[in-house]
Amino acid sequence: MRITDVKVTVWEWRDIPPTRYTLRVKSSGSRTAQMGLVRIITDAGIEGHAFLGSALSPLGNDARLIVDRYKPLLVGRDPLARERIWQTMATWAMGGVMRVIGAIDVALWDLAGKAAGVPVHRLIGSYRDTVPAYASSAVFETPEEYAEEAIRYKESGWTAYKIHPPATAALDIRICEAVREAVGDGYRIMLDSTWSYDYPDALRVGRAVEELGFYWYEDPLPYDNLYGYVKLKQVLAIPLMATEMPSTGPTSYAPWIMQQATDYLRGDVALKGGLTSCLKTAHLAEAFQMNYEVHHGGNSLNNVANLHLIMAIPNCEYFEVLLPDAVQKHGLIKDIEVDENGLVHAHHLPGLGAEIDFDLIENNKVAEL
Repeated sequence: MRITDVKVTVWEWRDIPPTRYTLRVKSSGSRTAQMGLVRIITDAGIEGHAFLGSALSPLGNDARLIVDRYKPLLVGRDPLARERIWQTMATWAMGGVMRVIGAIDVALWDLAGKAAGVPVHRLIGSYRDTVPAYASSAVFETPEEYAEEAIRYKESGWTAYKIHPPATAALDIRICEAVREAVGDGYRIMLDSTWSYDYPDALRVGRAVEELGFYWYEDPLPYDNLYGYVKLKQVLAIPLMATEMPSTGPTSYAPWIMQQATDYLRGDVALKGGLTSCLKTAHLAEAFQMNYEVHHGGNSLNNVANLHLIMAIPNCEYFEVLLPDAVQKHGLIKDIEVDENGLVHAHHLPGLGAEIDFDLIENNKVAEL
């Protein structure tokens, strides 16, 4: 089997509701974003698929980059030689190129699963069929809004709730206190401060959420402040989570482990260059008895790929559901859903096993590359 063609269909995702997740990642009104459907085509009649783009990040030159730079590299190759292809693509790769590499890699895994007649998690080596989900908030203006949402998800059967705060330390502490009071001492809550604090504020907030019994404390400092994370970890007992950024491959995690700067490793198929890359890091984390907590993938098909990864490794505790759903789910006939017990379930059809809404893509198509 050989790759004969690589195509990208660009379509518009329209009427995306406004939302905000960090100080800088936000939208003020409904809008349209361009998305890309990556197709890797073979002489055996089998195709692998992946999505490019998200509700919050413009597609930019990503689709053209796949066709101009990576199609010549892929055509004629064995699509099952994923490791060789990934190593070739990943040389000197970082930043925005990682999501392009990630989409190609996800499509190759989808293709391989279809060729073998098994779901991707079975191809990797299945570990489980279900995993708990946690609700991951948008940014609200008041503590009461967070508390009300946390109660709503708790009462719906979800097992955990994560706060994305406005990133003002004093207000963030009040929000954390309000949520803890609302859900009670026995419910799991986490804080993701999205790289927003300097060290003194990170310490103040960290001590507060430690006292409140939060399950983890995520990204309080700028993502490259290794020195600050080492200092913070030395004085806080609450587990720290870092390494979601930057957009680089597995070798970027080494100093974080060797300097003992984080308790968890973090990543997803878009930011870290695909399933091949994430799987390497998950195994690296396991060697040090650390969790590799998989981040939201940015689009529906990436989240499916993330779920396959989680189903194939023992050291990830949760599937992240970024709220509100209407801003995150698009392009599939049936998206991932959380059941009444707060669980999401593995896909069992070959490849990624998710049914792409080809009619929606065709009806909103703006380019075929």
